[in-house]
Parts: sequence; structure tokens; C-alpha cells
Amino acid sequence: MDKSKAKVIARQKRVKRIRKKIAGTSERPRLRVFKSAKHIYAQVVDDTKGHTLAAISTLDKTIDPDGCKCELATRVGKKIAELSQAAGIDTVTFDRGGYLYHGRVKALADGAREGGLKL
Repeated sequence: MDKSKAKVIARQKRVKRIRKKIAGTSERPRLRVFKSAKHIYAQVVDDTKGHTLAAISTLDKTIDPDGCKCELATRVGKKIAELSQAAGIDTVTFDRGGYLYHGRVKALADGAREGGLKL
């Protein structure tokens, strides 16, 4: 098996294991994080209805593309907090998406906290 394919499968197993314990409700939706080699994505999901309430990524035109990846993740976190509060959401459950809580994932969470979200 290809090494990169094995890493993807292992992360998918971690995601399934985490999702057994974490669920987003209408009162407290789930803040989901996905990262690729170049970009980071965040979305706020209400799992009871199956709706995405807010979403943003580094590909969005409102995010300044200058800076390192951790700085971009912080900007995405602040912007998702702004979009969530515009939708009437102030408290979320953080779903790290099977990634370790450090680096860009931690920077996004810190940015969301700075933006006013409670994780």
C-alpha cells in the first residue's frame, strides 16, 4: 500500500472515532476543520439538520493570501467566528478532523476564540 494512502486511511479512521463522540446541535453546532498541503478550510455544521451554517477557507477572496500558513489559519479562524456570529452562533463544538491539535489547527482555533467564539 502506498504510504500516503495509508496516512489518509488512518486519518479517516480517526475521524470516524471522533465523530462517534462529537455531534453538532442547533444550539451548539460543530466547527469542522480540514487542511490540505496548501489550504485550510473551516465550516460550522448543524448535524441534526445536516446543514452547513457558515464556511470559509484560505481560497476565499476576503482572506489576504500573504503570510505563513499559521497566520492564514488564524485569519480563517477569525473570519469563521465573524460569520458564525452573524448567523447567531456564539458557542461551537470543535472538531479537529483527525489532525493533531497543534500548528495550523491550533492557530485556527485560537483565531476563532479571538474572534469571539466559545469552543
